[in-house]
Amino acid sequence: MEAIMPVAQKVVAATTSPRAFILKQTALFAAAALFVFVLSLTYGLDLSPGFF
Repeated sequence: MEAIMPVAQKVVAATTSPRAFILKQTALFAAAALFVFVLSLTYGLDLSPGFF
């Protein structure tokens, strides 16, 4: 008997190696951290229309 698993999860599990999955998740985490870092650099910066 086959275990009950959502179709999308079956596709990911069938086509992605564990190494590729870990690399993808690490890249997404790094991108999110970079985005937060850039946001923190702009904290307090006056971006009102008069600035431009």
